[in-house]
Amino acid sequence: MKNENAQNLPVAVLGAGPVGLAAAAHLIERGLTPLIFEAGAAIGANLATYRHVRLFSPWQYNIDKAARRLLLGQGWSEPAGEELPTAGELVDHYLAPLASIREVNSNLLLGYRVTAITRPGFDKVKTKGRESAPFLIRANTPDGSCQFLASAVIDATGTWSHQNPLGADGIPALGEQALSDRIDYGMPDVLGSARETYAGKKVMVVGAGHSAAGTLLALAQLTQEHPDTRIVWVTRGSQLARFFGGGEADALKARGQLGLRLKALRDSGGLEMRQNFRILELAETDGKIAVTAEPIDGPAPVIEGIDRIICAAGARPDLALTRELRVRHDPWLESTDALAPLIDPNEHSCGTVRPHGHRELAHPESGYYAVGAKSYGRAPNFLLATGYEQVRSVAAALVGDMAAADDVQLDLPETGVCNTRLAYEAAPEPTGSCCNVAPAAAAACCVPAPSPTGACGCSKPAESTCCA
Repeated sequence: MKNENAQNLPVAVLGAGPVGLAAAAHLIERGLTPLIFEAGAAIGANLATYRHVRLFSPWQYNIDKAARRLLLGQGWSEPAGEELPTAGELVDHYLAPLASIREVNSNLLLGYRVTAITRPGFDKVKTKGRESAPFLIRANTPDGSCQFLASAVIDATGTWSHQNPLGADGIPALGEQALSDRIDYGMPDVLGSARETYAGKKVMVVGAGHSAAGTLLALAQLTQEHPDTRIVWVTRGSQLARFFGGGEADALKARGQLGLRLKALRDSGGLEMRQNFRILELAETDGKIAVTAEPIDGPAPVIEGIDRIICAAGARPDLALTRELRVRHDPWLESTDALAPLIDPNEHSCGTVRPHGHRELAHPESGYYAVGAKSYGRAPNFLLATGYEQVRSVAAALVGDMAAADDVQLDLPETGVCNTRLAYEAAPEPTGSCCNVAPAAAAACCVPAPSPTGACGCSKPAESTCCA
C-alpha cells in the first residue's frame, strides 16, 4: 500500500489523444483525479498531423463508453455510429468536446512534454520502500523543467511521433539522415497542403501497411491532375495479403475497399512495384536520389531518379521515458511479456485480438501501465477499441475493483484475412487450424483465453506538486 500522502495524489495520464482522454474519463468515473500531460499545443496532436485521413473504423468503434457518458451529460450530440470520421473530425467532434469538460480541462496540461518517470529517492536498483513512494514525473513545460508527483502512471504516449526509419535492419539507411529534408514519415497530406511537394515528381513510398496504402492511392489520384507524377512502391517482403486487407470480407468496409483499390492499381500497372527491396543506402546523384537495396541474388538492386520519399514503415514506442522504472518488455515486440503472445504479428493474422487488461499490461513497477498503441510496442495491429478496454480495466484495478478489472471484453471487427491468403480469393479447404478456415468462421479460432492471474498487482492511486 502507498502512504497516505501518496493516496491523495492524482493519476498521471501521459498523452491527450483518444486513449489518454478515455483513461481520464474512466478515472473520473472511478472518483480519481487525472493529471493529463500533452506534449503538443492542443489535444490529439498526433491525429492532427494526418487530419486529412479518413479512418477505417466507424464512429461506433472510436468512442469510449466512459467518455460518451461524460459527453452526453453535457448535451453532446453523438455522431452517427456507422459513419467514417477523418482523423480531424475525431479531434473536432469528439476529443475537443471531451477535453472541454471541466473535470478534464482543469487537469489538462498542454505543452508539457514528459521526459522521464521515476520514484523520488529511488533509482531502479533500490527496492526497500519502493512501492510506498509516489511516482515523479519530470516534464519540459512552457515555464521550464518541472516535476510532478503521482500515485500511478498511465502512459498513452503512443508511437506515431517515433516513426521507423527506411533502413531494413531497424536503423536508418546509410545516407538517410543526410537526405532527411527530402524524406517524409507517416502520412503527408498529398492532396492538400503537401500537393506541390509531390506533383510532377517521382515519389517512392516505402511500407506495407494501411498508411502506405492510403498514401499510394492519394498519389494515384494526384497523377490524374499531374500525369507526370510517377509512383514507386517499395516493400521489404512479398506477402501482401495483410496489406490488401480483407476485401469484401473485411468487417471494416473502408479498410477492405482500400485494399481492393490498391490491388487493382498494382494489377493495372498504375505504379512501379518493387518487392523484397530491403533498403541499404541512399545517395544523391545529379539532384536525384538513388536508393540501393541489399543484394539477394546477384548485384545490389538500385532505384534511381527519385525526387521524394515517403516512409510509411510503422512506428515504435519511446522506451527512454521509463529507464529508471522496473519495466519488462518482450524482446522483439517491446510490449509486456504477457501481452506479446496475444498480438505477435508473426503468429496472429486472423484479425481478432484476445481481450486483455490490467494483468497483461502490468510491469514489475507496480502502478505503471503503458496503454494504447504504445502497449503494442512494434506490433501494428492496434485498434482504438482495444485501448479503451485497456484503460477501463486499469482504472478499475487502481481502485481495487478487481472483478471489473478482470472482466475484459472486446467487440472488434474481423479483418477477413487469415495468414497469407486474400480473403476475397478462393479459400482452401478447412483443416481445423485458425488460418485455414473461411472468413466467416475465423472468429471462432480466436476464442478469448482466461487472463493470467500471476501478473504483477496494482497499487491504489492517490494532487500534484510542481516546481516554483
